[in-house]
Amino acid sequence: MKPPALQSDPLNLPELTAQHIEADVLRLDLLHPVLSGNKWFKLHRHLELAGHSRLLTFGGAWSNHLVATAFAAQQAGLPSIGIIRGERSSTLSATLQEAAGYGMQLEFITREQYAQKTQYLKDRRYPGAYIIPEGGGGLPGIIGSETILSKIDARSYTHILCAVGTGTTFLGLVRASHPGTLVIGVPVLKGLETISAIDRTGILTPEQAGRARLLPGYHFGGYARHPGELLDFINELYTRSAIPTDIVYTGKLFYAVTDSLRRHFFPAHSRLLIIHSGGLQGNRSLAPGRLLF
Repeated sequence: MKPPALQSDPLNLPELTAQHIEADVLRLDLLHPVLSGNKWFKLHRHLELAGHSRLLTFGGAWSNHLVATAFAAQQAGLPSIGIIRGERSSTLSATLQEAAGYGMQLEFITREQYAQKTQYLKDRRYPGAYIIPEGGGGLPGIIGSETILSKIDARSYTHILCAVGTGTTFLGLVRASHPGTLVIGVPVLKGLETISAIDRTGILTPEQAGRARLLPGYHFGGYARHPGELLDFINELYTRSAIPTDIVYTGKLFYAVTDSLRRHFFPAHSRLLIIHSGGLQGNRSLAPGRLLF
């Protein structure tokens, strides 16, 4: 896959100006109509390692990762299998229909089986398949995520902020960022309160771990939960900045940023780089008209 060109847009909000803070948004959501956001970066190393093998990966009914993997596999001429969490419904989600349209074979398993998917794979056996962890994680995904910052001059930023799901992108950004830069992750699901909860294998050096931070408390009840307060914020942000965000990842990230500004979390004259990791297709799970874009 060809490396993408990246675009940064200034975020112009009165709260930033009042506190003498500058912020740019790295618009990974604009990279590609399908393989957008951080997905290209997390997948490209996996595809290099897969060679000519079929791809096997995991996700739910509205998984950005499944669509991205299905598309990338099709472009590479590789067969792909998606192990789907939950029973097959009478009507597939728009996300799964799109993944199937790119040639992905869908296999549905119960939530109980999904929770034990490593054992499930051992029992079923998929000879020759290259397994991509859920969300494109693992060391290849982290190494791929490191290349995000290699495409821009990130040395002038005091803070880099991103949403945290599997933690793959967050760990890659920490490893690739410059000493003195604080990398802040906003967990979008429960249970991620400490760096050790994300860096389970100790991939960060002590220096890197020392400038990695989490801003917990912005998951709005859990993964993919999206109460009216969050939806109203997403619409308000779009009205103020023309930046569309999603209900799973980036909406929560930007909410955390604006709330942190209200609490004067960032020192004056900080320079923020906010990573827009895409994921907009997940908004298709909402009723039409609920968002302004």
